[in-house]
Amino acid sequence: MTPNFFFRCINTDCGGEFDPQNRLYQCPKCGDLLDLEYDLQRLDAEEFRKKVRNRRSSNHPLDISGVWRFRELLPFQENDYHLAITLGEGNTPVLDAPNSAEYIGLSRLRVKHLGWNPTGSFKDHGMTTSITQACKLGVKAVACASTGNTSASMAAYSARAKLRGIVFIPEGHIAHGKLSQTMEFGAQTVQIEGNFDVAMRMVRELADTTDLYLLNSINPYRVEGQKTVIMELLDQLDWQVPDRIVLPGGNLGNTSSFGKGLMELKRIGLIEKVPRLTTIQASGASPLHSMLSSGRSTLQPVMEARTQATAIKIGSPVSWKKAVRALEFSDGWCDSVNEEEIANAKAVLGRDGLGCEPASATTVAGLRKMIGAPQDENQVTLHPDEDVIAILTGHQLKDAEYTEKYHLGNLDIQDSSSDEGVMYKFSNPPIRIPADREKIVDLLGL
Repeated sequence: MTPNFFFRCINTDCGGEFDPQNRLYQCPKCGDLLDLEYDLQRLDAEEFRKKVRNRRSSNHPLDISGVWRFRELLPFQENDYHLAITLGEGNTPVLDAPNSAEYIGLSRLRVKHLGWNPTGSFKDHGMTTSITQACKLGVKAVACASTGNTSASMAAYSARAKLRGIVFIPEGHIAHGKLSQTMEFGAQTVQIEGNFDVAMRMVRELADTTDLYLLNSINPYRVEGQKTVIMELLDQLDWQVPDRIVLPGGNLGNTSSFGKGLMELKRIGLIEKVPRLTTIQASGASPLHSMLSSGRSTLQPVMEARTQATAIKIGSPVSWKKAVRALEFSDGWCDSVNEEEIANAKAVLGRDGLGCEPASATTVAGLRKMIGAPQDENQVTLHPDEDVIAILTGHQLKDAEYTEKYHLGNLDIQDSSSDEGVMYKFSNPPIRIPADREKIVDLLGL
């Protein structure tokens, strides 16, 4: 059977097209990033919409997955489906967040919480497709560089596929909860002296010179799985497109994949309106925001990224060109927020019963910053009545130590807008009291 998909270089001046079964991460002609392109004319929009909805009531393993449910837009043929490595990823809820909406100044805010995935982050969406491709290629070992979430996801899916998983982590730059997952799932963990960008450079060199199959977001098969987040979200919204979708920005794989998903849905005719993608970075790790706000056409890496939101502590994001393409297509924007803003926004999300890792809270912090009149000519304004979906990318327990430190008032953050450092506006520390009934009743007002 002839595949109806192929690799294409994103550089329009190059336009190289390649066999999708080649083990490629970048264009062999010009070195730029690759897309997986499809013959979308074969799909009928209404038929696809009905098929996806009907699969929700099926107990077939591929239909249970919130990724494989959209398999007509994945780079696999029907005779490949038996190879699919799935843990039932996707199916994450869209929930109202009224306290967060009030904090921001929005009439309403809804969040899609990708932390409800099997390993607790959005990475599972892309890992199911890229690990499946690894099995199809017959590789024996897979590898990634990671600040935590990618390593946890790759470790779980490679274990499921009986592949050797090797994780390169930046020493001292990974949350313990994520590292514990990687170890538990059996992956070999290699601590590199240096930051994430150093670890990424090492694993890319090894993937080019050895049999290791690279599973970072530079791998186009990762992007294909992650784009289904947009498809599932719109299906959950009965294809009523919101005004804006806000997401954190680290290596920018999510921004890239969301944009690609929206482009394909529009080409098929499933949507007419395109939501504005808004990517929020931590101010100490914001090369994309710096590029766009300065009007530059190329990204200048941040040599030493700084943020306690470890999932987005990345100074040289490999997917920046695809992310720029996504923001341009959706008339979107990229902004940045400081550590104090992230910390307080995370606590506010907690008041909605929506725990998340620190990186996820950039969404609420960014929205609050955007409300009202712009602070400068590069500041995008958010209207209070906009229909907004915020993407929460990781589970609260990914970085429980951060949460504990915030509520105990000892989160060591220098990047703050207040003279005193972090303003713990929503801290909720334990209260020490003797084991005395009357004193407890008096304290609790019972």
